[in-house]
Amino acid sequence: MHTIHRMAVAAALVLATALVAQAQQPPAGPTGTLMTPVGTWKTIDDKTGEAKSLVQISEVNGQLEGKVVKVLKSDQGPNPICDQCDGARHNQPVTGMTILWGMKQDGNEWDGGQILDPKSGKVYKCSMHVIDGGKKLSVRGYIGFSLFGRSQTWLREE
Repeated sequence: MHTIHRMAVAAALVLATALVAQAQQPPAGPTGTLMTPVGTWKTIDDKTGEAKSLVQISEVNGQLEGKVVKVLKSDQGPNPICDQCDGARHNQPVTGMTILWGMKQDGNEWDGGQILDPKSGKVYKCSMHVIDGGKKLSVRGYIGFSLFGRSQTWLREE
């Protein structure tokens, strides 16, 4: 009797562990691609179409934040600073700077956060969602209402 009880408890523990592990996985798209913004993204300028930087998005305390890990193209050269930024970011290197923070998941979209444009130093409200089976990220920065803003499509780095 004790052996059967122990086997049942062991099976329940294995099942519970598997369910927890599955719940911690980001949602997957139809082909198994990631459907979460967590990862590294190549930012694409919406006006020029040029790749500008690599941004690493990670989850911190249930919210997403993004940090510039590499500048690919800048008017200031390979090591730009945020000379238009206010406060603690003023004249700090863009590489390593957190430019996206406070993003919370709302269904298939993440919003409620803010995004910094290091070139202008301006901070905007932000919303984003994964598209194209997880290969692209639609990022919208806006003031006031989402209707008044700009969108960029970032590309997932493999």
